[in-house]
Amino acid sequence: MSDFNAHDSVLLNEAVDALVVDPDGCYVDGTFGRGGHSRVILSRLSSKGRLLVIDKDPQAIAYAHEHFGDDERVIIGHASFAELKDLAAAHGLENGVTGVLLDLGVSSPQLDDPERGFSFTQDGPLDMRMDTSRGQSAAEWIAEAPEEEISTVLKEYGEERFARRMAKAIVAERAQRPFTRTAHLAEVIKQANPAWEKGKNPATRAFQGIRIFINRELDDLALVLDQAVDLLADKGRLVVISFHSLEDRIVKKFIHKQEKGEPLPRHLPIMQDQIDQRLKRVGKAVKASEQELKDNVRARSAIMRIAERTVK
Repeated sequence: MSDFNAHDSVLLNEAVDALVVDPDGCYVDGTFGRGGHSRVILSRLSSKGRLLVIDKDPQAIAYAHEHFGDDERVIIGHASFAELKDLAAAHGLENGVTGVLLDLGVSSPQLDDPERGFSFTQDGPLDMRMDTSRGQSAAEWIAEAPEEEISTVLKEYGEERFARRMAKAIVAERAQRPFTRTAHLAEVIKQANPAWEKGKNPATRAFQGIRIFINRELDDLALVLDQAVDLLADKGRLVVISFHSLEDRIVKKFIHKQEKGEPLPRHLPIMQDQIDQRLKRVGKAVKASEQELKDNVRARSAIMRIAERTVK
């Protein structure tokens, strides 16, 4: 296996332990990557179990076909997990799945391959698309986006406090020389950043913001959470691993809202079993162990939340 295919799945056993509650059940790995979680899920399933694996990335899907395609329990879908409901219906799974796993963010093979355009430390084409078969690349967007839009993306999705300065620098530079390479963009952003954080590349937040925007990551997350709850069978599990505060905030608020049910007028006489509670939390948020943090630095920001579908 090449280095670009290597990927250490974060919270691997913890996620699968939380997810697989029935070896005969039907599960969804919404972010297949290189199959780290899927491989362990399958090891816990009986011959009756089924696993739908989904990924936007054509390279991930090719890997899935090569390494998992002969397993009759596996269904492979090249799509965003925001299309979960349609994929489930297409494969006869609309009557309920036993668990849905979402390992969010960008995978190690995507980050480590400079040709994918995610890296601000290695030069490559300025692409950043997880699905390279469709959509607008980062270079195409930067070439035409208004300064205000660039600033908003860097601020809202990258949580970059110098977003306005960076956007102004990007627009000024592109008038002289188009952005086609990651190193060029990273250098302009670095020069526009007046206060470098210790231990963090000054282009980190800006690249995160652009990547999230280009791939509609937060929009897709909001869409898949609702669909997952609709698909889950009674006591089915939703397991989500987030890697930054924007993702985790969406997941945390969603689970809380599903636990609480729809808002009702105050002092309305209503029994607990009349509340439309669709999920309940399972345990507290889980973070990587000290040993995992030593073995995999990318696990340092991971937070896993688990919820269970209430009886319908």
